[in-house]
Amino acid sequence: MATDLLRTPRAGLGPTAGTAAVVLLALLAATAAAPLVAMALGTDGRSVDLLARLEPPSVAHPLGTDELGRDVLVRLLEAGRISLAVGLGGALLAAVIGTAIGLAAGYVGGVLDALLMRVTDAVISLPLLPLLIVLAAVDLGKLGLPRDSTASSVARLIVIVGLFGWTTTARLVRASVLSLRSSEFVRAAQALGGGTLTILIRHILPNAAGPLIVATTLSVGNVILAESVLSFLGLGIQPPAPSWGNMLTGAQDLVFEAPRLAWWPGLLIFLAVLSFNVLGDGLQAALDPRRRRGGVR
Repeated sequence: MATDLLRTPRAGLGPTAGTAAVVLLALLAATAAAPLVAMALGTDGRSVDLLARLEPPSVAHPLGTDELGRDVLVRLLEAGRISLAVGLGGALLAAVIGTAIGLAAGYVGGVLDALLMRVTDAVISLPLLPLLIVLAAVDLGKLGLPRDSTASSVARLIVIVGLFGWTTTARLVRASVLSLRSSEFVRAAQALGGGTLTILIRHILPNAAGPLIVATTLSVGNVILAESVLSFLGLGIQPPAPSWGNMLTGAQDLVFEAPRLAWWPGLLIFLAVLSFNVLGDGLQAALDPRRRRGGVR
């Protein structure tokens, strides 16, 4: 029945994807511990000390200080919390929107399917980066929202990415639904009087979860890159709140004087994006229904 596909033995993640998962867990744990690290060092990521600017690594400042005398390690961890929150939040919102559209288009079909797919094509045709730049530059104060709130900046980026990043998920879910809606377990659920919403949520969605999980995982890295680009351009997270992107912005004028200020946020962006992409590839292999034990290798 509906759980047959879920019970199919899957291939493992593999050592590369497993390593990526460990790296991501380490990043999440480190960023979650940012307040504890700040407490242990007796500082925070926003404390300015011009007398201690550009200090090299020491016991008091393990990664040194930046151009305003702020502890680089604490700022990196606090920035990671924001950048990863935007990445995960934006990817999840896009997954929710794309899943709803894909389920409706694939199961109902007909005119609704054609209409939703044309809307999807229209969104795909939009130049994403210029559109993100324009929307990120909108003055929140004119919308009745606080201009300088970190939470509002994070929420704005998540909403912008979610509203325009759902197209891949919608197409993948639609394709899965089209192949599943004529399955025996779906017909049996229909014969037993199951409603459309019940069939979609209890029977079709769990069996279409593989492509959905993979697409969401892969999109997290893209969202982190988009946030970094917008913050680097001064349109994302606004100082003094740190993000990996605006830390790179602050380091660009000191690339020769203190190159480590650019190395660390750049390295963490690279590790996070690479790890999410490798994990997504590993999940794609592990959730492939053809990769059964004794099957395709």
